[in-house]
Amino acid sequence: MNKLYIGNVSAEASEEDLESVFKQWKIPHSGPFLVKTGYAFVDCPDEKTAMRAIDVLSGKVELHGKVLEVEHSVPKRQRSCKLQIRNIPPHMQWEVLDGILAQYGAVEGCEQVNTETETAVVNVRYATKDQARLAMEKLNGYMMENYALKVSYIPDETATPEGSTTGGRRNFNSRGPPRSGSPGLGARPKVQSDIPLRMLVPTQFVGAIIGKEGATIRNITKQTHSKIDIHRKENAGAAEKPITIHSTPEGCSNACRTIMEIMQKEAVDTKFTEEIPLKILAHNNFVGRLIGKEGRNLKKIEQDTGTKITISPLQDLTLYNPERTITLKGSIEACSNAEQEVMKKIRESYESDMAAMNLQSNLIPGLNLNALGLFPSGAPGMGPSMSNVPPPGALGGCSFGCSPYGGEGPLWASMLSASSQPLAQGQLESETVHLFIPALAVGAIIGKQGQHIKQLSHFAGASIKIAPAEGMDAKQRMVIIVGPPEAQFKAQCRIFSKLKEENFFGPKEEVKLEAHIKVPSFAAGRVIGKGGKTVNELQNLTCAEVVVPRDQTPDENDQVIVKISGHFFACQLAQRKIQEILAQVRRQQQPKPAAGPQAPTPRRK
Repeated sequence: MNKLYIGNVSAEASEEDLESVFKQWKIPHSGPFLVKTGYAFVDCPDEKTAMRAIDVLSGKVELHGKVLEVEHSVPKRQRSCKLQIRNIPPHMQWEVLDGILAQYGAVEGCEQVNTETETAVVNVRYATKDQARLAMEKLNGYMMENYALKVSYIPDETATPEGSTTGGRRNFNSRGPPRSGSPGLGARPKVQSDIPLRMLVPTQFVGAIIGKEGATIRNITKQTHSKIDIHRKENAGAAEKPITIHSTPEGCSNACRTIMEIMQKEAVDTKFTEEIPLKILAHNNFVGRLIGKEGRNLKKIEQDTGTKITISPLQDLTLYNPERTITLKGSIEACSNAEQEVMKKIRESYESDMAAMNLQSNLIPGLNLNALGLFPSGAPGMGPSMSNVPPPGALGGCSFGCSPYGGEGPLWASMLSASSQPLAQGQLESETVHLFIPALAVGAIIGKQGQHIKQLSHFAGASIKIAPAEGMDAKQRMVIIVGPPEAQFKAQCRIFSKLKEENFFGPKEEVKLEAHIKVPSFAAGRVIGKGGKTVNELQNLTCAEVVVPRDQTPDENDQVIVKISGHFFACQLAQRKIQEILAQVRRQQQPKPAAGPQAPTPRRK
């Protein structure tokens, strides 16, 4: 993409005028300017120079009273499904851009392009040319955080006549490493790039990390092939600011080490005498596995690296702050080695969870797992203001439009309603679910002085109680959860997740639990179906084991138990399907409304 199109050229402008502009801004060109009425073309020696010309000149330089528009020149026959979007705000959240892109079609790929400019550049591939054309029309000039986006086609070189391909061009897929947080509508980047490295740095060192006019941070980004977001506006007045680093594990570690060295040098220059530890932020879901049983994993990292590692207490967590602070003390070399081991454990935990989740993601169309609180959001800033977890009791608290995946419709409507009816049609009835957990896990669910179960109850908007043990040797305990569907979903989600965090299941083992729900005895046959057809279909659809034990004696409320066993998503889908069957039964049991008064039939005389 070395050839440039220069638009909005004044009729008075000549080839010499354009040469003068390029010379003034020190932009070389490899051929003469081809000047037409209102526009011109020119070749640059390489793609890097062409991109610099676009960033420096387009919309910023005036010639004979007209502001020049500069973009890649792509003939119509080469306009493809691929676009390049430039002038993206440097500290924007990628999820915002992903949501905007998804409005115009299915995004099959989105990659960051490494440039020396302050603003970001991405290459986007849509599923069809029509979608790319629509995005081109709508997004070119689109204002985002006071930055006007600049969009141009990336040539489809397969459409170029044989022998006319420019040798210096590279194909789309080779343009820089995949960026973290790509839309989930197409092929995703490798799992290792989905977890950024999150750091906390003292606010007084932020200026040194950024450098004069951003020179230092740009240099770090270039050397380590990473994208670095410094969240300066987060937590105004706070003593520390979060930094998010997106790259390969090696790139993240190199960037982290460089930042530590800059802080150490700044501390010496400013005579800052306090120790500067390395502080890593990690989602609470992964911390239990990082610590390991009886703290073995953490102790091993400390011994191997010669560092002292502490982790912030659970009490510091809130609904909107799911991260724990891991503090590493030691030399820069030791802290750097420890960071690599810590992040290795976190990435392994994430990969394990994602593998388990992906097994069932096809069962629940449109499911946005990032909004559930079971997995980290993967956002550039996963701190308090970035959490996508809906507030307690919120129906449709997060829509697809605010998610990394784009799309439409409320999350809970797609997840909790097995039918296609929206949840907002009326109040949802409260449900009771008995969930059976390992007896040894009761303490972890209750928490110190009952703090965890109280927070969980508040978060989910449900009543959560643990029934007394049935005998001294009971291996399981019953958790009684009472609340509407969205409360059931959130409460059970966190219980499954907690058991995984606290290592009650192995790192590569799925958390599978048994849940009991009670149904009216007269409805049990509908759940089973003729010849067991319905229950078999349920099991095939959800991958959960669904059993209605025979010869049950109904309880005092004329109800019998349906047993559901499986991992979280399977259990949830089975529960929702069974509740849909019960709702149909209830509707059929309701007496039909009496007909209105009818005129008396006249007697025959």
